[in-house]
Amino acid sequence: MASQQSPTQRAFGAGSNGKFDKPFSEQIKLFREKVLLPTEHYNDLLKSAHDRAFVVAGVMKADLLNDIHQALAKTMAEGKSIQWFRKEFASIVAKNGWGGVGTNAKRDWRARVIYRTNLSTAYAAGRWRQLNDPDLLKRRPYWKYVHNETVRHPRPLHQSWNGLVLRHDAPWWLTHYPPNGWGCRCRVVAVPASEYTGQTTPNDGYRTETDRFGNTHQVPNGIDFGWDYAPCASRSVELKTLIDEKLMRFPAALGAEMWKALKPALADENRKIWAETISAWIVKPEKPQQPLLDWRPGACRIGGIGSPK
Repeated sequence: MASQQSPTQRAFGAGSNGKFDKPFSEQIKLFREKVLLPTEHYNDLLKSAHDRAFVVAGVMKADLLNDIHQALAKTMAEGKSIQWFRKEFASIVAKNGWGGVGTNAKRDWRARVIYRTNLSTAYAAGRWRQLNDPDLLKRRPYWKYVHNETVRHPRPLHQSWNGLVLRHDAPWWLTHYPPNGWGCRCRVVAVPASEYTGQTTPNDGYRTETDRFGNTHQVPNGIDFGWDYAPCASRSVELKTLIDEKLMRFPAALGAEMWKALKPALADENRKIWAETISAWIVKPEKPQQPLLDWRPGACRIGGIGSPK
């Protein structure tokens, strides 16, 4: 019998039955690289900050946060079910004494939200990296928005975007690349230029949302607050930028906990940047570099790295 695989399944190596039996390496790698940050509220960090940080609302203890992160990573690597994660989550909560989950029913609800949110955003990040592969973009430079018709309560605007085809570099994707909210199961597939029929970017308007710090945000209609970003698109943002833009606005106690978690990762990132910079100088020394310490006769000063005057 001929395979009934879709072009996407064929492109990404599904088995003859159309199923993806191998772990999604891009998804797992990007998820494991996240820095674990304590938070009090789900919108302490918004949008692309989640590309660099793993948070669970209300989790301030490092051990608890690490256990949840490890359980989710195992879920992705081994294809664990929601039932498995619920049991694991219950054990983690009991071991760490987290009283913020309430009743068993609320605990299972929290497990479900954590499970679906992290798996869907990590998957979307992995797919973003795949879809932007230069070889794939040469063959399929357009992306199509696909609404999942099996959801119980579909969002009207998500339904209206179903079948929309735009170039991969259209700015609309930076705010509307799914998932576009809690429980959203929409997705994007790469398509050849022949599928583009002249469609233009939808203009569905914006609304104003206010976060718990009193800051206002313009959010596209149809997108849940904090979800108007494309997972993985901003992973090049340095941790220092995350600290400068996000950390300083928090109350002192929370900011101190976040800084404690970020400091080792920031040091590692700085070492990596230096290593890459030095490697680039060795491979392609375009200009002589001035040392940090000016050792020339008669000079006794600390200088910055750059081209000598």
